[in-house]
Amino acid sequence: MAAADFELGLNSFGEVATDGDRVLSDAETVRLLVDEARLAESAGLDVFSVGEHYREGHNDSATPVLLAAVATATERIRLGTSVTVLSTNDPVRLYHEFSTLDAVSDGRAQIVLGRASATESFPLFGYDLADYERLFEEKLELFLRLQQDEPVTWSGTVRSPLAAQRLHPRMQPGGIPTWIGVGGSPNSVIRAARHGLPLMLAIIGGRPQRFAGHVDLYTRALEQFGHTLQPIGQHSLGLVADTDEEAVETWWRYWQPVVAALAAERGFYKPDRARYEAEIDHGALFVGSPETVAQKIATVARDLRLSRVRPEVRHHAPAPRGTGAHHPTAGQ
Repeated sequence: MAAADFELGLNSFGEVATDGDRVLSDAETVRLLVDEARLAESAGLDVFSVGEHYREGHNDSATPVLLAAVATATERIRLGTSVTVLSTNDPVRLYHEFSTLDAVSDGRAQIVLGRASATESFPLFGYDLADYERLFEEKLELFLRLQQDEPVTWSGTVRSPLAAQRLHPRMQPGGIPTWIGVGGSPNSVIRAARHGLPLMLAIIGGRPQRFAGHVDLYTRALEQFGHTLQPIGQHSLGLVADTDEEAVETWWRYWQPVVAALAAERGFYKPDRARYEAEIDHGALFVGSPETVAQKIATVARDLRLSRVRPEVRHHAPAPRGTGAHHPTAGQ
C-alpha cells in the first residue's frame, strides 16, 4: 500500500474532561473537543471524527453540530463520525445535517454508520430494540438513496414514505464518503459489501489479527456483488506519549476504570494489570512512544490490509503530549 493511500485520524467520544483534580463542565469539554480537532489538523492528521452517545460522561450527542463547529475552526482536515447510530436517526434529517456540514466544510464531511453497541438512544427516541435489524436495514437503504437519487420516491415500514422528494442543500454528486461500522458480526461485513461501502472495524480488545477472516469475507463478498475493492479502516484505543513507560502508566489510570465499568455492565473481562499489558503487547491497545505506536500501526495495517487508522482520544486539559486517547484506524 502506497503512503498516499493511507490515512491517520483521531476519534472523540466527547468524554467529560479533567484538568488535574478538577472535572470540567460539559461546556468546557465541548470547547476542548474543538481545540483537539484544531490540534489534530496542525499535526498533519487526515481525519477527525466524533461519536454519538447518550450516557453519563459523554457530550457527543449532537455530532453534526460539533463537527460544524470544528469545520469553522479548521481548513483541511476531513470531518466525520466514529459512529452514527442510524437505527435511531431519521435518514432525511441526517441527510440535511450532513449535506449542510459538507457545505460548511467545503466538501470535508464523511460518516460511519452503525447499529450501536450502546442502546440508550432506543428508549430515548421511542424505538423498540426488537426492531434493531429492520431499522438499520431500511434506514440504510433510504440514506443511500437520498445521496444517489434526485428526486427520491421511497416507502418502507420505519417512517413515512417519500414521493418525488428533493432535499436541500444537496450533497455533491454521489454523496459523501459513507462507511459501515462493524463490531464483529459477519452479517454486517456482508451488508457493507452488498452496498459497496467502505468497512470500519471497531476493535477494542484482543488481537486485531483475529479480524483477518472478516477482511477476507469482505473482499470476497465485494467481488461477488460486483463492486470494486473499498477502503478498510480500524478504530481502536490508544495513547501516545514521549516514552513507552509514560504512556503505559498514564493510560492505565484512565483505561482501568472504564473497562471495569463495562465489565460490570456487559460481562466483559475484568481489567487486571496483566490483561492490560497483554493488550498493549499484542492486543488492540495502541499505547507507547511515537515509534512503538507507529510500528504497531504498520504491522496491523499490513496484516488487515487497512487504509485508515483512527485512535480514540480521551479528554484531558490541558491536552497531553501526543495524541491523548483515540482509536487508531487506517485510511483511504
